[in-house]
Parts: sequence; structure tokens; C-alpha cells
Amino acid sequence: MNNHGSSKPSSMKLKHTINPILLYFIQFIISLYTILTYIPYYFLSESRQEKSNRTKAKPVNSKPDSAYRSVNSLDGLASVLYPGCDTLDKVFMHAKNKFKDKRLLGTREILNEEDEVQPNGKVFKKVILGSYNWLSYEDVFVRAFNFGNGLQMLGQKPKTNIAIFCETRAEWMVAAQACFMYNFQLVTLYATLGGPAIVHGLNETEVTNIITSKELLQTKLKDIVSLVPRLRHIITVDGKPPTWSEFPKGVIVHTMAAVRALGAKASMENKPLSKPAPSDIAVIMYTSGSTGIPKGVMISHSNIIAGITGMAERIPELGEKDVYIGYLPLAHVLELSAELVCLSHGCRIGYSSPQTLADQSSKIKKGSKGDTSMLKPTLMAAVPEIMDRIYKNVMNKVNEMSSFQRNLFILAYNYKMEQISKGHSTPLCDSFIFRKVRGLLGGNIRLLLCGGAPLSATTQRFMNICFCCPVGQGYGLTESCGAGTITEVWDYNTGRVGAPLVCCEIKLKNWEEGGYFNTDKPHPRGEILIGGQNVTMGYYKNEAKTKADFFEDENGQRWLCTGDIGEFDPDGCLKIIDRKKDLVKLQAGEYVSLGKVEAALKNLPLIDNICAYANSYHSYVIGFVVPNQKELTELARRKGLHGTWEELCNSCEMENEVLKVLSEAAISASLEKFEIPVKIRLSPEPWTPETGLVTDAFKLKRKELKTHYQADIERMYGRK
Repeated sequence: MNNHGSSKPSSMKLKHTINPILLYFIQFIISLYTILTYIPYYFLSESRQEKSNRTKAKPVNSKPDSAYRSVNSLDGLASVLYPGCDTLDKVFMHAKNKFKDKRLLGTREILNEEDEVQPNGKVFKKVILGSYNWLSYEDVFVRAFNFGNGLQMLGQKPKTNIAIFCETRAEWMVAAQACFMYNFQLVTLYATLGGPAIVHGLNETEVTNIITSKELLQTKLKDIVSLVPRLRHIITVDGKPPTWSEFPKGVIVHTMAAVRALGAKASMENKPLSKPAPSDIAVIMYTSGSTGIPKGVMISHSNIIAGITGMAERIPELGEKDVYIGYLPLAHVLELSAELVCLSHGCRIGYSSPQTLADQSSKIKKGSKGDTSMLKPTLMAAVPEIMDRIYKNVMNKVNEMSSFQRNLFILAYNYKMEQISKGHSTPLCDSFIFRKVRGLLGGNIRLLLCGGAPLSATTQRFMNICFCCPVGQGYGLTESCGAGTITEVWDYNTGRVGAPLVCCEIKLKNWEEGGYFNTDKPHPRGEILIGGQNVTMGYYKNEAKTKADFFEDENGQRWLCTGDIGEFDPDGCLKIIDRKKDLVKLQAGEYVSLGKVEAALKNLPLIDNICAYANSYHSYVIGFVVPNQKELTELARRKGLHGTWEELCNSCEMENEVLKVLSEAAISASLEKFEIPVKIRLSPEPWTPETGLVTDAFKLKRKELKTHYQADIERMYGRK
């Protein structure tokens, strides 16, 4: 196998407890089956391994700093999906004309809501949901057209900003399409942002109108409306909120339906005043940002179209048979791009949320169906945090099985891992052993797209095996429209993010301080620079930061300096190996990559999340750990320690026991001695976007975590 530095199958195999004689007999039967099924497979198909070994990208010249391009775009970068469709309103018009009465956006009906009291006294809201109700391409077009016209009647002018602060739902996409048609600049804000960040985004962009939901109006906006003096109109996508009197004078609350009706009634002469140009701003996307206050990234129509052109090329046979499940924040570039790819190719998009995704999700009433069971999607995007959770939940269930069931699962798992590494498929295992696990996501998934942060090799291989589909790992930033690289579907190597997309090229720039050079042997390394039409216009009202992160070359092409460190494999695939901001110099001069330390430890069953910390005033690394409640409680029981969850997490004895487990895992992962955390703090509270300690893509916010745990940092380093 051409590993390209990926993890060896043997290092990821599960351990069984089968009698050695019985094991020999089972292995003989497996070998016989493999030989019999391999003969027709060999003659009838080109193996995935052969496809995987092909060169996927090449440098455009022989210089060390040469850009790499996909072999499919060596002669020129792609920038449009369909000829003549150079703005997003034209892309949607093309799709509407082609797929007119086909279903496009689906939403589940809420049949019943009830409060369920938990054993600990907490009250959880549970829902029973019905079938998906669908809007066709034509329905969405008419709604968007009328809504845009209604906004125009409320005084919204072309090339001016309008904000959307709303959960992922069909109305979000309708509102976005309205803005693209009427050339309104859509300002997107995460639904999980804190008050000061929302106020900053709304005031910096000087919006007068905001689109939101009833719940977010009540829970987030109500308290800050008085701090946004220019605000005039609030449009709720899901009906009138219960109270009106609390809003400042001059602010009017409308429903989306009322604004649509206003637009439909208006004279047909009220056509869009100004059609967008390719270079006009389509979206100002506020990043939740792992550092500092959110920055607004200005994204033009041509930027988004180039990005989705590159992404679509990596999804084979994308079309009307596909069903995509949308549940990640649409204010995140990964979700917006994925949905626009689907919309432009005739796919259905069914909406969901992390709380209703699967039958076992927190808001789904026991015995009723989650969204994946109803929708049975073929395509799904996920951030590593969600895949890691699925992995841990399934492995916990495996550990609870009877000895016979567990060993059968482990044998099938290890057998399939071997076959995948050789480029072969395992139809019998897929049908009999993994069908139930596959059913967790509906049973029809043919491609999982992962982005937002690095995915561990163990989790990636688990998803390949148990969900019987490729995991397309991607790399991109908001500043590159989410586009950069995506692995090809037949490339089952782990630890890589794929070759450059056809819309962009990537080069590596020397970073002397970190010791990374594009002349390094055996593989060139350096800071990743992305160039192409998908590279955005810069940061809104932040010229200094724009100049620091973007530049134009002598040919007028825009480039983004990502701050990430990459390495190219011989076949042109990229690996992310470090990040400039994650590199810390210890007191004795050694460099520690915090991301590397976290990646080595975060997949332990005992760990739900981990943040490594170090600074140049001290000689060792420390860590903040969110332990897995079940695993930590079991460890405490084995060690004879008792107490509430908070008491266990605050116990010095438990800290030391967890530290022993971490140290063993760190040594197994070949971390250097100076990279292994010496002291840790156990956190009883999980890190969610609502706490402000992680982004919506669950990336660590190091600055906020440092502030949050400042007292613990001083304790672990000894006050100075």
C-alpha cells in the first residue's frame, strides 16, 4: 500500500479475546472467502488502491516555491460552474429552470413538544417530529423573489448590508437567495455568538435590518437591541414573538411571511433595482474566530462560485438522486458552501439540528425517529468533534456487548481494515455486521465530508469501516470560501487533506522560525498559501489585517497566507502538520506544537476534550481536560475514590490518575518528553460554543481558555 505517511492498519486494530485455536480456524475461513471473492473482483474492476496511487497534483514549475495544481487544472484554474453563471442569482436561476418542480428544501413538522424531567432534576425539552415537508425549486425562487422585494419596500438598498442571525433552516437559505437576487450584502453571524460579539458585528456593518428567529430574538437580541442604534426592522422567520413592548422606539418587528406578502403585493415594476456583478460582495461572514473579536470576511459572488466549483468536482455523480442533511451553522463557510453545491446540482436539502440528528439525539423523544432515520441522506458534512463523538459512542456500545458479539464485531472490523488498506471492499461485513451502525445516519450515506479542524486517523478509519463510505477530508478557511483541498473518494489514506481543488493552487512558503522549508527532504514543507478566484476580498473595515493576510502577485491573482504549516506528499496531496499560532517556545528553547500534543491525546476514551498550554517563561507543558464522565467515574471506582462529579474533577488524586493515563498514551504516540503535559486541570463542565471556549466548528479558543483557567495556570506553574 502507498501509505503516504498514513497510520498503519495494525496500529489502529481493535484487540479481541478469542481462543488461539479457534482464531486460526476463523482466519482460515476468512482467507478462503477473501481468495474466492478477490478473483472476480480483480478481473472486473480497477482497485481503489490503484486509483489512490495516481498523482493528483503537480508543481507548475521546477522551483521549490512553485504552486501545486490539481492534474485536472494544470492548464488553468476553474472559476464557474455553468457558462455565463458568474453571480449567485444566475446560478440559482439556472438550477430553478433545470429542476423547476423538483424538491429542494425540506423541514420536519413538529407534532408535539414536552418537558421531560431527568433523574438529576434537570428538565429537557423533547420533541416528536413528523415527516419532511418540501419546497420545490420554483417555490423557493418565488419566496425569495417576494421576500427580497418586501425588504426593498422596507428601505433596503442594493449594495448595503443586511444581517442574518438565525439557526440553520430553510428560511435562512430563502433569505440568502433573496439577498443574492437583489444585491443586498448578507452579513452572517453565528447563532452561538455572545452579546458583545453580536453588537460588534451589527454596529461595524451599520445594518438597519436583521433577519432572526423568535427564540434568538427572545434569548439574545432582546437584551442588546438598544446597543445597536441604527437598527430599524427585525424580521422573524417563524412567526410573531410573544412580546412587543420591550423594544426601543423606532424598531419594528415583522414576520418573514408579512414581508413576503408585502413584496408579492408590490407592483411588478419593482424588479430588482440592481443586478449583482461578479465582483460585488455577496456575504460578509463573521468568523467565530479562535482568537480575538470576530472579523468580517468580505466574500464576492465570484469567490463563492469559484469555491463551490472546486468542491463539486470532488463529489462523483453528484445530482438529483442525492439527499443532503443540513444541520451545521449556515453562518459557517463549510455548511453554506456545501448547501450551495447541492442546490446548484439538483440535490434535496433536508434540515436538521445537532439536537435532533439521530434517534438517540438529546431532543428526540425515546421511541421516535431522528432526522437521519426519516431523511436517509446520501451526503453529510461534519466537523471532527461530531465524528469523534459518534466514534466514542459506538465503541462504548461495543464494550457493553456480550463477549461473542464483541469479538465478532472486532474480527469484522480488523478484517475490513486490512481489506481497505489493500483497496478492496467487504460486502458481507457491510451487510451483516455494520448495517446497524450505518443505520445511525440513515443507512444511505455515500460520502461524509469533514472539515473545520483535523480529523484523527483512528476516527477517519472508524467512519470508513462502520459507515461503509469514504470520508472526504477537506481543508479551507473562511478567507478562501472554505475551498482549498478535498481528498478524492477512492483515497482511503489517513492524515491527509487531499490535493488542491481545481479552483485554486497552493504553494509552501519557508517559515524559518519553525524550521520548515520548501526545500526540505523527503517532502517540501512550509506555510500554506492559497491562490485563486476563491480567495476573498479581505476583512471588512480592517485594512491592516487584510494587508497582513492577503497579497496579489504580478499576474493579479490573490493569495491568502493561512498561518497553517503543510507538507506535500509525492502524489501532490497535502498534509497539515502544524500551525504558526500553535507553536510555543519553552524556556529551554524547545518548540512545542500544542495541536500535535492535543491530537495525540484527544481520542482516548477518558478524554472528551483537551487543550494543551505552554509559555516561554516555563519549561513544561500543562493541560486543561474535559474528562468523559462514564470513564472517569469508572476510573475513580477502581481507585477507591468517591464523590460528586465536581468533587472528582477537583480532586488532586484524580488529576494524578488521569495524568498517568495521558503520559502512557503520549509515550505510545511517540511524543517527546518535553511535549508531554506535566500537570492538568480536570473541567467538570463541557466546552460548547455557548460557553465561548470553542468555536462553532468546536475549534479551541485558546485566548478564552487561557483567561477562563488563569487561576489554574498560576497554580500549575506556581505563582511568580
